[in-house]
Order: sequence, then structure tokens, then C-alpha cells
Amino acid sequence: MERLHSSKLNRWTDKVAVDNEDGLTTAQLMLTNYDLKPVEPERRQWGPWNFVGFWIADSFNINTWMISSSMIVGGLSWWQSWLCVWIGYAIAGGFICMTGRIGAMYHIGFPVVNRSSFGIWGCLWPVFNRAAMACIWYGVQSYIGGHCVYLMIRSIWLSWDRNTIPNTFSADSGTTTADYVSFFLFWLVSLPAIWFPVHKVRHLFTVKAYFVPCAGIAFLIWALVRAGGPGPVVRQGATIEGSDLAWEFIKGVMSSIANFATLIVNDPDFSRFAGKPRDALWSQLTTIPIGFAVTSLIGILVSSSSVIIYPGTEPIWDPLDLLERFINDGGSGQRFGVFVIALAFALAQLGTNIAANSVSAGTDMTALLPRFINIRRGGYICAAVGLAMCPYTLLTSSNQFTTYLSSYSVFLSSIAGVMCSDYYLVRKGYLEIKELYDARKTGPYFYTLGVNWRAYAAYISGILINVVGFAGAVNGGNAPMGATYIYNFNFFCGFIVSSAMYWALCKLFPVPACSDTWMEVGDQIDEVRLAYDQSSQQEFDEEAVLGNKYDEDHNKTV
Repeated sequence: MERLHSSKLNRWTDKVAVDNEDGLTTAQLMLTNYDLKPVEPERRQWGPWNFVGFWIADSFNINTWMISSSMIVGGLSWWQSWLCVWIGYAIAGGFICMTGRIGAMYHIGFPVVNRSSFGIWGCLWPVFNRAAMACIWYGVQSYIGGHCVYLMIRSIWLSWDRNTIPNTFSADSGTTTADYVSFFLFWLVSLPAIWFPVHKVRHLFTVKAYFVPCAGIAFLIWALVRAGGPGPVVRQGATIEGSDLAWEFIKGVMSSIANFATLIVNDPDFSRFAGKPRDALWSQLTTIPIGFAVTSLIGILVSSSSVIIYPGTEPIWDPLDLLERFINDGGSGQRFGVFVIALAFALAQLGTNIAANSVSAGTDMTALLPRFINIRRGGYICAAVGLAMCPYTLLTSSNQFTTYLSSYSVFLSSIAGVMCSDYYLVRKGYLEIKELYDARKTGPYFYTLGVNWRAYAAYISGILINVVGFAGAVNGGNAPMGATYIYNFNFFCGFIVSSAMYWALCKLFPVPACSDTWMEVGDQIDEVRLAYDQSSQQEFDEEAVLGNKYDEDHNKTV
């Protein structure tokens, strides 16, 4: 009877398991599947223009609009805010290219890249950490997308009003019946987009890159016309001066970089599909600052214009709030314009949610349980968690969770610092791809019980430099002045401290599988077979890996 029960369980296990290479050991089945393996040549379909379209599409989203416009609320003038954005996103573009090159060269994603630095099993914490945040952000971004759907419905039927429709939610829940239905509709319509594989979802970003910027520019023209032209807007000066102005400028630059913290870490998830490494270099390095600067300029000018359109009010930095006011004081023609712009913003939220959250969470969950989860299944799990977590409870005015989410993202800089230090400074571009899927103790990335303690020491060091200022940001600024000043440079502090600490520890306690000279060999690998063969049963030879010579034939056959 027990044998029959065991056979049934095995059959069900085999049915829900994802496709994988034959001949893998049980341990290897916990390290790889089709979505985790290096991308084979036929799926490397992202060219430079696909990355241009991807970042143009990603730049036009409500989160970027809010962050840039909120600088005006902090007291900066429009041109000072725009300069912050140029500087911040230019720096962020450099970080993106640093992490993205690893994926573009070796065609592996973030979870596998981290195995070289954190260890075969040690990488699971950074992966889980980012997967959890991606699920939470998916729900939050979906609820914002639901606001777009609310505006679309209300622009057609004015009776769709949260203040008049009977509300079945409590007053302190953070939502209403109309808002929740709109959120659920956005969540439901988003599900088909998760189905498509990553190398094909680029078409969504192409459509978004054409439609959304046009709608954003139309919104800008509309706001400037209602404000009486650009003259009154550009003449608005800064409301602060001296050291307050300097620190607000620094915080504006850092907020732009922090807005990119998740994407800096997960860029290998997309760059791995690049046809050639250079396809993911200049296309990203130039498009990111230009695309986000244009979007931010539109947000800044529209936010400033709202003061002229509605005298006596503070700048309306949420574009959806401004659109809702346009519905309330306009006719049918104005409501049609709101519908088109809200549709564009909804598409923008969808694209951002796919790029920054569902693909990221799906890739991470694939690494956490690769035998049963692939990117598609992980994406749907992410969507389910985003719905079940009731994100509207986190967005109430009395809740500091949005501050926590925004602040917490900068701690990803410690992970990025370890990643870049390991690849550029310690290993000098050299990775043993097949060994990244090897769970044996003799593997070069197994370290101590599968965990590289050097990476965790560096990771924690990067967190500690910011932790006091982080606590102050979450608690409303109650932190020592020195810690606050350090936290104002949060991403730089976390990245520099973690990368320097990791490099120093690797100098004192060397790691295997490094090169003495710069040696990237990913372009010599066409396909990776992971099943152990007779030759792979030999003990790991550290001297052979650390030597200067490299067997070219071996690279072509691993």
C-alpha cells in the first residue's frame, strides 16, 4: 500500500515538474531548469533597438513622474529638479550597464550571477529578498494601475464615482468599492501579459514606447495651455536656499538612483537575451538618462502648471489626481482626452509591472524551486500574492509603508556592490558557467556549506552604513544628523562599502575560479550541458582554474 501511494506521489510530482535536461542529479534539479540555464543562441533575440524601446517604455510610468515632480514639493525649481534627474539617471545608467554586461556576456540571469559571489546556496537569501519585494511592489503598482482604470471608466460614465457608489469597505481600509473593482480589472487584464516568454515580451515594450510618450507629451501640452503657456511655469524659482538647497539637490539625485535600485540588480534578467554584449551597452547607457529626463521634465512642468491651473493649491505631483480634476471640471471632449491619457498610463503601469516585478519575481522563484517553478509560473504566483496582500491597506495616508518600500530599495545597493566587485575586481570577468550549476562540495562556488561568508560580510557592511539613517527615514526623520547625511548618499554608501569590503576580504582570503588578467569567455559558449559526465567526476583543480592559461576547446564544449 505504501509503495502504491509512493508511486502515485511520484507520478504527480513528475506531472507538475517543469521541463529539464536529462541525467541531472537530485541536487542539480534544485539548481536549474530551462529558464535558469544560459540562454541558447536562438533565444538571444534582443538587439540594441529592443533595449532602446524597453527603456523608453519603462521611463514613461507614474512612479518616475511622481519622483521627479516631488522634487518641486521639496523646494527645488524646475530646472534644478531636471538637473537632478539628468545626473541621477546618467549614474543609474552606468550601474545598469555594469550589472547588465554580466548577463549579456554569459547569458545568465540575476539568481545565477549571484551564485558566483554569494555561493551556490548562499544566493538564495538575496534571491528571496528580491522576490518578496517584487511581489509587494507588483500589488502596489497594480493598485496604481487600477486608479488609471477608474479614470477610464469615470471618463465614460460620470456615475462611476467612489463618493456615490455604495461602499462595502470600511472607512479606514484605504479603498472603496469603485476603486477595488478598478484595481481588480487592471489585475485581471494584466494576467495574459505574464504568459509570454521574456524573449518575446519585447513587443509589448515596443508598442508602449510609441503610444505612451505621445500621450505624455499631449498631457504636457494640455496642462501648459490651461496654465497659459510655459512662461509662468519656468519663472517659478526655488523656495529654499543655502545648505537646505544643496542637500535637497543631493537627495533629488539620490532618489533618481534609488528609483532604479531594483532594475540595477535585475538587469541581467533581460540583458541575457541580448544577441551580443555590445547590444546591451550603448543602447542602455544613452537611452536611460534621455528617456527618464524627458519623462521627468514632463512631470515637473505639469506639476508646476497645476499651481497656475488651480490657484492657491500645492503642486499636484500625482498625474492621476490632476486628471481626475480635469474630469470634474470639463465636458465630454475633455473626458475623452482623460480616457486616452489614462489608457496610456495604464499601459505604462502594465509594462513597468512586467519589467520590474513579474519577470523579476518569476526568475527569482525559479531559482528558489526550479524543479517546479519556471518564470511563467513564478509570474502568476507574484500576481496572486499581489492581489492577496490587499495593497490598498499599505497606501493609506497614515501608513509609512510606502516610505519603507522606497527606502528599502536602496539596500539592494549592497547586493549590487558585491555582484560588481566579484565580477570586475575579483574574477576580472571570468566565470566557470557549468560550475554555477554544480552542487558538489568540490565545486569552486560551493565555498563553505554552499555559502560565501565574504559576500555576506560585505553585504551586511553595506547595510550597516545606512541602517540608522534608514530607520530615521521610516520613523519620520528621527535620526542623528551625521547618520542622516550619510543616508542622503544611501546608494553610493551601500555600493562602495559592500564592494570594497568584498574585494578586501577576497584579497585576504582568496576565492577559487579567478583570473589574473581580464578574461571574459562567455562569447565562446554556445550551449551548456549540465549533466555530470565522466570527466566532471574529477576533483576540483584550483590551480588549473587560477592559472593564466585557458583551454579554448573546453569552453566550446561545456
